[in-house]
Amino acid sequence: MTAPLNIYAGPGALATLKEHGFYPLLFNYFLGASGGPKWFVLAGLDRVLFPEWFDERGGQVQVIGSSAGAFRAACAVQRDPLAAINRLAHHYSHTVYSAKPSANEITVKARELISHVLGEEGIDDILLNHRFKAHIFAVRCHRAMASRGRITQFHGLAMSAAANAVSRRGLNRFYTRHIFSAPDSDFTVHDPYNLNTERTELSIVNTRDALLASGSIPLVLEGVEKIVDAPEGVYRDGGITDYHFDLSFGPREGLVLYPHFYDKPVPGWFDKGLKRRVPHRSSYDNVVMLVPSAEFVSSLPYGKIPDRKDFDALDPQTRIKYWQTVLSETDRLGEYFMDITANGKIMDEIKPLPFPMLND
Repeated sequence: MTAPLNIYAGPGALATLKEHGFYPLLFNYFLGASGGPKWFVLAGLDRVLFPEWFDERGGQVQVIGSSAGAFRAACAVQRDPLAAINRLAHHYSHTVYSAKPSANEITVKARELISHVLGEEGIDDILLNHRFKAHIFAVRCHRAMASRGRITQFHGLAMSAAANAVSRRGLNRFYTRHIFSAPDSDFTVHDPYNLNTERTELSIVNTRDALLASGSIPLVLEGVEKIVDAPEGVYRDGGITDYHFDLSFGPREGLVLYPHFYDKPVPGWFDKGLKRRVPHRSSYDNVVMLVPSAEFVSSLPYGKIPDRKDFDALDPQTRIKYWQTVLSETDRLGEYFMDITANGKIMDEIKPLPFPMLND
């Protein structure tokens, strides 16, 4: 029987694992990509990684995410990560919009989702967790992308795409990467493109807005303004600069655990149509990716993982049933991962990363 999960490792990660074996203590970083409901195919992994696999690990783990990955990070660092992950999955999968929802309607429902996921104690958990430190990626917008107007935003996106096609450094004209980090976290990023980067510490009064900003897709949701303690401006989706990530992390050495729905990461949002835009070797040297196999994905309803197009392509009842099936089926991924790490067979399953990379 074909394994439901592929495990890939960068050269440095592969060497470390061959020397020490596959243990939680080797992983100092956890990465969650943008992708909206694509995340549902990873829910079964999230249900075991922090509630079980990482549970006995000492020391600090940096839990990094943009957009949907940021929402997952906010769940993972709560006192009861399993309950938080299930709240996120249930509420998001059951969200229903009007026939032609406005950005305001979608934004209001996103705030409701955040409140549901955080509950009464979620923010305290995020701020006070000494072992797992959340880092929420968003962008602060400039020029046309700071506008509330849809037509101006359209123009801003077109200009952003044109600048990005020449070089990712062109994004500096329109965006500044902004990282909202839990207090007392030891975390740095290295960007081979040197995109402008700012930091703000998470607090009781800005965590909800930071999460909303991280998932605020231009034209789909409203931008987030007046975030307490952050520089003045309009904040939007962190996936714009860091869609699937092309960064390395520090200052501590250690491996990066990266459950991902695809086996070919796309650095930024505007790189989706640029086949030549691949991540750097340095960014993935110490990364271990957990990716659902093609056979597993083909076994799901419609033979694919969920995505935002499902809101338009399927009526609510059909979509919710489909998404619930996926959320249930992905438990097979978590069970498989826990089995092969417990019996040591995971070392026989690890393969080199399957995508091309740039040399620095």
